[in-house]
Amino acid sequence: MEYYTGVAKKETMEISELCGKAKAGGTGSIVRVNGAVHTIRDMGNVAFVILRKREGLLQAVYEKGKVPFSLKDIKEAATVEIEGVLKENEKAPGGIEVCMRSVRILSEPADEQMPLAVSKWKLGTSLEAKLNYRSIALRNVRERAKFRIQEGLTRAFRDFLYSQGFTEIHTPKIGARGAEGGANIFKLEYFHRPAVLAQSPQFYKQMMVGVFDRVFETAPVFRAEKHNTKRHLNEYTSLDLEMGYIDGFEDIMAMESRYLQYAMELLQKEYAAEVKVLGIELPETEKIPAVRFSEIKELVAEKYSHKMRNPFDLEPEEEVLIGQYAKEEWGSDFVFVTHYPSKKRPFYAMDDPEDTRYTLSFDLLYKGMEITTGGQRIHDYKALTEKIKARGMTEEGMEQYLSTFKHGMPPHGGLGIGLERLTMKLVGEDNVRETTLFPRDLSRLEP
Repeated sequence: MEYYTGVAKKETMEISELCGKAKAGGTGSIVRVNGAVHTIRDMGNVAFVILRKREGLLQAVYEKGKVPFSLKDIKEAATVEIEGVLKENEKAPGGIEVCMRSVRILSEPADEQMPLAVSKWKLGTSLEAKLNYRSIALRNVRERAKFRIQEGLTRAFRDFLYSQGFTEIHTPKIGARGAEGGANIFKLEYFHRPAVLAQSPQFYKQMMVGVFDRVFETAPVFRAEKHNTKRHLNEYTSLDLEMGYIDGFEDIMAMESRYLQYAMELLQKEYAAEVKVLGIELPETEKIPAVRFSEIKELVAEKYSHKMRNPFDLEPEEEVLIGQYAKEEWGSDFVFVTHYPSKKRPFYAMDDPEDTRYTLSFDLLYKGMEITTGGQRIHDYKALTEKIKARGMTEEGMEQYLSTFKHGMPPHGGLGIGLERLTMKLVGEDNVRETTLFPRDLSRLEP
């Protein structure tokens, strides 16, 4: 009979523990550490075996003739456990190194020829090659760092919203119909019944506002859009929130502004190593300007001699110009564009009572790209059903959603943030696939 009482204590140490030990005067002591062999730099009588661990790189020193094993026993991409003497070395990663005394091989690669040179500072290869060998490419320090940053953005979203009284929910991704209508829906057969993949958790998070007041979710959403651009994916991660008892859609923008401040503070504090590796200049989020859709259209058209082709939406080129305008005029990488035309917003968007051609909604642009869509929703049952009717829509498949409103709902609103796009702009990439772990687009279903 055995009992388990918690996390098992390991004799092997992590990089942060080794650094702590060194600072506490523990240099010269015997330590044990494991990791993957990232690269080997053979200098003749001395070799540097660089180990890749979850916290970064660790330098191990091999001295020929002073240890009971050969350097040839250690292969690149093998996983090993070494024992040695902890020393300080300001030129080594983290300022420490381990002078090897023994090594135990945990596993060896079946193919000694790596498909990508992951130990280089930058992978000198195409995006296509990186995606074809995704799990190998991500062993590169810089490639991996992008997804640590992405983790920080998601972690900040969760932690901040918990602090604001939000409840995390998990909604189904298979449903009877889409939440936003249109043709961009993946259809499938569900036990001989038609079904779709969720375009967003919109209906469910609105319904749950009537239960928890404030809810959020981080989950995939699916769009069957036949785009082949640098900014579109057919599956992406949406950071969604919905909050009740709002005074106006401005409450939603204020909540997102504070989230972004919280996220940048967290990245600066907890992800400083990744920020440094990627050379990220964290954006200023203290004040984010907000401007009406119709107004910014005119300002951009005038300043940059831009001819407006679509009066009801923003084209990618216009988003870029708006981002440029916000930076030049207001010194901000972010800008809220508010009061979008009603005809380009879903039926549940609340119209502006002062001018029903526009909605109480917004997009947040970051460095010239839309990363967020949000706004106030219609919470009155009669108003909601009248708008559905006015648009020539059917209520079929939305009965339970509408029933929620029939039994009373508070004024509410919410938003959805595209995680991959936010990460892409933050780390300075120009293709959203660079910041998508395993992208799904028109041509890619693997890996």
